[in-house]
Amino acid sequence: MGATFRVLQFNMQFGQSWDDAYPDHAPINLDLTIAEIRAHDADIVLLQEVEQGWPGGAQTEPPPNFMRLRGALSGYEGYFAYPKSDPRELPFGIGLAIFSRTPLTERLRVDVPSPPLEFEFKGRTMTPTDRLLIGATTTVGRRRLRVFNTHLLAFFMLKAGGVEPPGQRELVLARLEASEGPTLLGGDFNVSRHRSLVRQFSRAGFRTVQSRRITWRRRPYVLDHLFYSRHLKPVRHAVKPTPASDHHVLVAEFEFT
Repeated sequence: MGATFRVLQFNMQFGQSWDDAYPDHAPINLDLTIAEIRAHDADIVLLQEVEQGWPGGAQTEPPPNFMRLRGALSGYEGYFAYPKSDPRELPFGIGLAIFSRTPLTERLRVDVPSPPLEFEFKGRTMTPTDRLLIGATTTVGRRRLRVFNTHLLAFFMLKAGGVEPPGQRELVLARLEASEGPTLLGGDFNVSRHRSLVRQFSRAGFRTVQSRRITWRRRPYVLDHLFYSRHLKPVRHAVKPTPASDHHVLVAEFEFT
């Protein structure tokens, strides 16, 4: 890593590619996912929805997509975690990963509880499963960097009136505030009204690299963010549409202040 370092934020939707006509039935193409990640030549890669969830809460060990990624991303060290296994799991994406060109230490895994809001799924009344936050420490040019990755509950998908109950964002923010020194947080925050999220984290001293360009194909929402502490300065950033997911890629370069 040089004077600046590059970070890639990507909800990879367990390798399911994008099809404008039939988005829910697009094929899984992990080779396309790998090619997209490689193309950005990032020093740190933050991924959400690495694996596919299965009804009943089954979780394949070792995680197959993560193992493919780890084998294909030579020169990176990887850390992966599933959320807590839950029989209420639905067949969407689960699991978080951090890849770094420098070693990952002080690894952290925190369950992020979901409130017992009821929603309908294929004629059944359901309540959401818990979410996840992971973290690790690495070094960039001999500087210590704390990195977090999360994927929060999409309250707007539950038709919960658009008002998010407190809890998940506050738990993540508490972990950020407890981090000393340069800190990054990436993730899919699933906040449709993202300005409230940006204000909340800004009050705690964490800014997002961008909040204007949408990052999701299905609705015009800014769901994906890279938040950074005052010890870091974004040099450039870009939102890159990709056929490898229903989310766009967010990439940013940082330097230490």
